[in-house]
Amino acid sequence: MNPPILQFVWRGEIVTMHNIAPTRTLLQLLREDLAHSATKEGCNEGDCGACTVVLADLQDDQISYRAVNSCIKMAHAINGMALWTAAELAAVDGTAHPVQQALHQCHASQCGFCTPGFAMSLFGLYQNRVLQDQPVSRTEAQEALSGNLCRCTGYRPILDAAEQMGALPRVYLDETRLRRQLASIAPANRSWEAACSYDAPTRLDALLAARAARPQAQLVAGCTDVGLWVNKLHMEFAQVLDLTRVAELKTITVQDGHTVIGTAVSLNDAFAALELDRPQLHAFFSRFAGLPVRNAGTLGGNIANGSPIGDSMPLLIALRASVVLMSLRGQRELPLEALYTGYRKNVMAADEVLAFVRVPLPQTDEWLGAYKVSKRTEDDISAVCLAIKLQVHDGRVTQASIGVGGVAATPVRARQTEAALTGQAWTQDVVNEAKACLRSEFQPISDMRASAAYRTQVLGNLLQRFWLENQGAAEVSLAALTLAGENA
Repeated sequence: MNPPILQFVWRGEIVTMHNIAPTRTLLQLLREDLAHSATKEGCNEGDCGACTVVLADLQDDQISYRAVNSCIKMAHAINGMALWTAAELAAVDGTAHPVQQALHQCHASQCGFCTPGFAMSLFGLYQNRVLQDQPVSRTEAQEALSGNLCRCTGYRPILDAAEQMGALPRVYLDETRLRRQLASIAPANRSWEAACSYDAPTRLDALLAARAARPQAQLVAGCTDVGLWVNKLHMEFAQVLDLTRVAELKTITVQDGHTVIGTAVSLNDAFAALELDRPQLHAFFSRFAGLPVRNAGTLGGNIANGSPIGDSMPLLIALRASVVLMSLRGQRELPLEALYTGYRKNVMAADEVLAFVRVPLPQTDEWLGAYKVSKRTEDDISAVCLAIKLQVHDGRVTQASIGVGGVAATPVRARQTEAALTGQAWTQDVVNEAKACLRSEFQPISDMRASAAYRTQVLGNLLQRFWLENQGAAEVSLAALTLAGENA
């Protein structure tokens, strides 16, 4: 099987490349095939951010910009997109881009190895915020730079540069020309060969047909985990089936009291949709990896991956989300926690794909808490993740949903603890009993992130934290009800 032709916009021109292997990464393409050294290789696992680049594609005739890690991005995944590295920021005459000027003026670079990654994360922020006349706050800058770990110059100068770049004279891209170029090589205009080694269908029926015909092909979405298999385990795949081009799977809709998220939707966009209804989840979502990983990874990929420490699953379990599996034979829907049968194993048949995630909309009497415990605040994997959703009426728990990560071979529901809370008064005594139940419900292991004893202790501590946080909410609610009664 031959790899398809790869086309993308780079340095203002359409680049056409042949014979690029299906598991070739974008970083390898840049540094080895194109002899481009400005983009650096650091950890080679999407952790340090030295390899950050910016990609752009057409979405509803609008150009969307995203900073991503090139080391875990498959080269063929950028077909039909535009690419920028730090070397393309300056003008043709050498005039520095505002991002570069700000980094220089704020003394935000020392050795310089990781600076190209900073510059590209800031360039993405510049395109999405500054050029939209939206000021960049320090908090927004910190979130944008969460995927860039090196701080040899300290945090302050880099954040200063992020704020200062908006005060410099604006620099705009020629988006009219770029839109024409992107439209001319859009994947939808390409005829993908049925037998090509890297297949990226644009319709759901074509994806299901390809999955049925080639069940042995490696299915990929954002490649934030498969990229590690390639880089660290040196795995090779003769065939790759990429679902991120499928139009139906790139949608977010509201249907029958649910937010329905297609599995090709990026983590960042999926989180933004869930945050619209539950804004208290922003802090939890911002701690999921770093922004370049959230821009590339997908919610469906995180779920299908089935890692016991995947942060999205405990929350979705607590929200009572379900998944829709599809094949040419039809479709079926099941609770998310029922998807898993063991460590990174699931019930999906060889010809099935995870197509949609259905998340119930919030209820009026819903109390929700989501907690992640890790060694680093950002860009780190959980030691323990706990999500709790309760419905409390007249001081009594009428429904409890609890999702847990990091304590078993799969993400799990704490069913025994849910039963211990349901129907009980929401009191400290009941919470104490639930804490003991939660700590005894699982038998976590010790590993490099935490000991079994630590995980067990933290589970109960997080339930106590949820109780304490909701005491304030309950008091406010009671005061409001009392005042309303007096006014009536």
